[in-house]
Amino acid sequence: MIFRNQGSSIKKSKTISKEELFKVYGSNSYEFIHQIKEEIFVCSKDKSFDLIELDQLLQTVGWSRRPIRRVKRALEFSILVVGLWSHDEKFPRLVGFARCTGDGVLEATIWDVAINPVYQGLGLGKELMKYILSELKKIGISKVTLFADAEVVSFYKKQGWALEPKGSKCAFWYAN
Repeated sequence: MIFRNQGSSIKKSKTISKEELFKVYGSNSYEFIHQIKEEIFVCSKDKSFDLIELDQLLQTVGWSRRPIRRVKRALEFSILVVGLWSHDEKFPRLVGFARCTGDGVLEATIWDVAINPVYQGLGLGKELMKYILSELKKIGISKVTLFADAEVVSFYKKQGWALEPKGSKCAFWYAN
């Protein structure tokens, strides 16, 4: 179960001050606490990535290695790049990632959603997707497509995504 920072029963010492949250993760960050792990997690579109750490995350989920210079360019051409960090005062660890491409006005496509296998099954992917859709909605994008491998399609279906008519790897979501 995941709690939002406000109104949770977690001890105050387990939260991040607004100043630190802004300083480390940026103004558009979203903090939440996992009840069982009692860990603080933060989604942010503002915190910059260490490309080596991102490469390591993507390898842990089983993706083939991509040249870092190409990954850097892909991030530069994305309209939204989101990281999910396990908060640590000295060294936040990147445990999740996703990026979106598109025209930045009408439509977007979500790519490369990844959660470190150690953290899978805790609801972090769901929180990451909520954050992404919220950020896309803020900029007025109401039609979002997503490409997902067959083994994770059920994850997206549970969140309300619909498969494209032919039932292959693409799913759609429309803002209400």
